[in-house]
Amino acid sequence: MSQTATFAGGCFWCVEAVFQDLAGVESLESGYIGGQLANPSYKQVCGGDTGHAEAIRIAFDPAQISYGDLLDVFFATHDPTQLNRQGNDIGTQYRSAIFPHDAAQEAEARAAMERAQPDWPAPIVTSIEPLGTWYPAEDYHQEYWNGEGQRNPYCLAVIPPKLAKLRKGFADRLKTTGE
Repeated sequence: MSQTATFAGGCFWCVEAVFQDLAGVESLESGYIGGQLANPSYKQVCGGDTGHAEAIRIAFDPAQISYGDLLDVFFATHDPTQLNRQGNDIGTQYRSAIFPHDAAQEAEARAAMERAQPDWPAPIVTSIEPLGTWYPAEDYHQEYWNGEGQRNPYCLAVIPPKLAKLRKGFADRLKTTGE
């Protein structure tokens, strides 16, 4: 039976691109979470006033990949030491955050932060936030890297290094051809 994970680690296009290649990931959805405004638009979230984070919701098969493994990938493929930013993307909408779906996920998130901290020269500032209302992003944001992202200069600068980290550190977790 599928489980769900919800992470924010900067631009959702960049986070989605990393997780789509993992074995056991059944589906991904980019969206907004953690804010006050109902049904926010991309433009509103990008304005930084809604409190939402750009995030991804991952449906995964725990028999193939654990929540802990997803967290390890999350911490290895973005900079969890940057408060309210990822690189040139600045604002609370780009924060590093985990939105646990239950107490077990919250405990695992805390354990994953402890596992990841030695890999970073500064303290991890990833927040663990209550699972609020999820708002799917507009259709053109879904599977962005597989389409428009391949022609977007921003994505071409940011995503390939993340994918290289994924392939180097988690090769045993990648989908095989045909999955």
